Amino acid sequence: MNAKLNTSNPDQESAEQELQPTSRLQRWRMVLGSPADASCGGISGRLQEMDQALAALYEEDSKLGSRKGGRGNSSPSVSRWLGDIRKYFPSQVVQVMQRDAMERLQLRELLLQPEMLENVQPDVHLVADLISLGSVIPQNTKATARLVVRKVVDELMKKLEEPMRSAVAGALDRSQRNRRPRHAEIDWNRTIRANLRHWQPEYKTIVPETLIGYGRKARRPQREVILCIDQSGSMANSVVYSSIFGAVMASLPAVATKLVVFDTAVVDLTEKLDDPVDVLFGVQLGGGTDINGAVGYCQGLISEPRNTILVLISDLYEGGVESGLLRRANELVEAGVQFITLLALSDEGAPAYDADLAAKLAALGVPSFACTPDAFPQLMAAAIRRDDVAAWAATQGFKTSK
Repeated sequence: MNAKLNTSNPDQESAEQELQPTSRLQRWRMVLGSPADASCGGISGRLQEMDQALAALYEEDSKLGSRKGGRGNSSPSVSRWLGDIRKYFPSQVVQVMQRDAMERLQLRELLLQPEMLENVQPDVHLVADLISLGSVIPQNTKATARLVVRKVVDELMKKLEEPMRSAVAGALDRSQRNRRPRHAEIDWNRTIRANLRHWQPEYKTIVPETLIGYGRKARRPQREVILCIDQSGSMANSVVYSSIFGAVMASLPAVATKLVVFDTAVVDLTEKLDDPVDVLFGVQLGGGTDINGAVGYCQGLISEPRNTILVLISDLYEGGVESGLLRRANELVEAGVQFITLLALSDEGAPAYDADLAAKLAALGVPSFACTPDAFPQLMAAAIRRDDVAAWAATQGFKTSK
C-alpha cells in the first residue's frame, strides 16, 4: 500500500512568513505589478520571485500567456512555473492560477480536440505540464489528458526500454560468477586470462584448469534499487524519465525496484510501477523539498545494504535539515549502500543545483552529477557491477561534484 510521511518543517514556516508583504505600499505593489515600481517602490528577495510568478501568467508580455497549443514542443519554463506557484502561494490560490493557466496556455484546446491529440509530438515537457495541471483539468477531459500522457510514455518506452533492460540484465549476469559453469555459461575472456600460465606452445593452446562462468539466474533478487525522486517543479522532466526507467527495472525479476517521490511529504509509488502512466498521475509536481525526510524513509526500506543501490534524483535545494541528510548519507555509505545523486535526469544539460551540498555529499562518497536518459542504463549497469560510479561519470563527460 502507498505510504505517506508528513513532515513539519520550521524553516519552511519561516520562509512562508518572509513571503508576506510587510507594508501597505508593498501590498499595493504586489497587486498592481511592475508598472507600480515608481509609485510604490521596488521589491526584492522572495517577494520579487513571487511577483515574477504572477507576472509570468498575468502581464500582457507574459511568455506563458503567449504560448500556443499545437505540434511543437512545450516550454520547460511552464513546468518550472507550475512548481513555483505551489511554493509561493496557498493551495486555494494555486488552483485559481492553474485554471487561468489552462486558458492562457490553451491546453484545454489541446485536450478537447482529437485531431490535435493525433498530432502531438512525444514531449516530456508536455507530460510534465499535464501532470502539474491534473487537479484542475475538467473531469470530462481527464481521460483525454491520460491518452496524451500514454502516447508520450509509449514513445519513450520504445526508445528506452530495450537499452535499459539489456544493460541491467547483462550487468547482473556478469556480477555473479560460478566456478562450475556449463559450457554455455563459460565466460571465455575471464577463463583465458585466469589460465594464461597453462599455455602450451607446442599445441598453441591453453589448458583451462579453472573455468569461470557467468552466474546462473538467482531465485531471488540480486540487487535492490531505490529511486528517490524530488518532485519539485524544476525536476519535472526527471520525474517522467525516472518513472519509465523504474517501470522497466521493476519488470526484471532479478531487481527489486522501489520508487519514492517527495516534496515536504514522502509518497511510495512502488505498487504503481507496473504502469508508468499510473506513476505519473500519482505525483504532484511542485512544492517544497525535504530531502532529509525522503532519504530517511528510503533508509527504512533497505534490508540488504551491500546489495542496495539508492539513486537520489534532486537538485539538492534542501528545505529540511541538511545536517540530518549528511548524517544519513554517511550511515548509508558506511553500511555498504551504493548511494548516487543525480542532479537531473533529463536532456536539458547541467541544471541549477546546490553545489555546496553536492560537494559535501561527494566528500562522503556519494557522487553527484547530472545524467542524460540515454546514459542512465549504463549508469545502472556500472552500479550493479559495483564499478566506481564517479570514475564512470568522468569517462562519459559528466562533471561530478568534488
